[in-house]
Amino acid sequence: MRLYQRLYNMLKVQIINTDLPEGTLLPATRVLAKELELSRTTVNRAYELLRLEGYLDSHQGSGHVVKHIHEKKSVLSFNEELAQRNYPDLSETGKSFLNNVSLINSTDDKSIAFRPGLPPLDIFPVSHWKNLSNQYWRYIKTSALSYSPSSGIEQLKRNIANYVNLTRGIKCDYRQIIIVSGSLQSLYLIGSAVLNPGDYMSVENPTFPNVNSIFKGLRAQLQPVNVDESGLKVEDLQSGNHAQSKLIHCTPSCHYPTGVQMTLERRQALLKWANENGSFIIENDYEHEVHNYDHPIPSIYSLDQNERTIYLSTFNRLLHPSIRLGYMILPVYLLEPIEALLKHSHRFVPPSIQVVLNQFIERNHLHKHVKKVIEVSKEREVLFREQFTEAFPDSVQLKTNQTHSLHLLAELQPAINDRDVVNLFAKNNIITHAYSKCFSTPEKKQGLIMGYSSVRSPVIKNKIQHMADLYNKAF
Repeated sequence: MRLYQRLYNMLKVQIINTDLPEGTLLPATRVLAKELELSRTTVNRAYELLRLEGYLDSHQGSGHVVKHIHEKKSVLSFNEELAQRNYPDLSETGKSFLNNVSLINSTDDKSIAFRPGLPPLDIFPVSHWKNLSNQYWRYIKTSALSYSPSSGIEQLKRNIANYVNLTRGIKCDYRQIIIVSGSLQSLYLIGSAVLNPGDYMSVENPTFPNVNSIFKGLRAQLQPVNVDESGLKVEDLQSGNHAQSKLIHCTPSCHYPTGVQMTLERRQALLKWANENGSFIIENDYEHEVHNYDHPIPSIYSLDQNERTIYLSTFNRLLHPSIRLGYMILPVYLLEPIEALLKHSHRFVPPSIQVVLNQFIERNHLHKHVKKVIEVSKEREVLFREQFTEAFPDSVQLKTNQTHSLHLLAELQPAINDRDVVNLFAKNNIITHAYSKCFSTPEKKQGLIMGYSSVRSPVIKNKIQHMADLYNKAF
């Protein structure tokens, strides 16, 4: 057999057996000829045969790429053959998270309009961030490439401590701050450190579906607390099993998703209740700058005299979600167990991101960006409300928020299933979240949670009209 035929057969077998998977770029003929000590003509003839028989795609300037030639059996499908294998059972915790994962609102789809939880991405100062990042890598020392403290780099923690003191009236030691990838990780760490399976904890009703999912996954028994026009109803904590709750999660700056702000009196009453019952309060301040810029109310943490409050915040909702950086301010009692959990899990947030964010804060870019986010989001909210009210005059009622937020809530008629509406919109590249998923009680309201601030003004009008057309035809 000639050399080009032997090379052809060898490559063909590898392609058929998927040792060379679909999409693989083969070496250039000159490179392969040199490696195998063959003439370039020999390699060219082998490649040409493979191309003629449909195994390769060849285009000028893009090389030779393995084509899709047959349906491959998915390695991810759990079929009868796999079911016969003697695998160990999943843990109860593993099963619990698997059963509750549907509560989490997916964030990996590509569409932006009208996904909640996004700031105005188009105004983020990419050039400033890029310059700071380039400077970090230009002057990096090899010693900085080693392991980093699990709780975060000291200078960033010091600057965050100063930042929350100036902007939120929160006084803390920088060593109480833990740098994390976001609020979900914070909740997982807190729940893992404090809760045993079967323990009680109290949650707002309604609240973030992701909050319910995390704590149900940890097998806590959730005790719902209703929210009225003054915020979380502290008097409801006197009934049921709330007195046994080790944790209570709340979003007092802007109860999610209703937009209600918890009054100062309720915050003080909640602290009194937590002290009397030996509970921790998780104060999830997910969009503080947006909610409290004009008329701030003291945070629960700043009112707390007994270290009962765990304060959470994130830069993901203020800058952009891909930054994956947030922080907790912990009571001293929880510092060591939380750090131990960090060391057993993700170890630390990449220091390169931390250093760049630290410089972003020190050079006043954060302060300027916050002001612009508030300005742009308010303009877009006005436009969104106008267009939505015009497109949905009676069928869908847009709620009025007590406080400014980056999302809006629209209630549907009880007979309409909001998940059906969400799925219809998603098929047409419009992302909304179902209001019903926010409830942990059998009684659920139907509605749509929509983020408007990341959508440019010309797109808002077109997308809302498309939503109205889809809704009117289907419902």
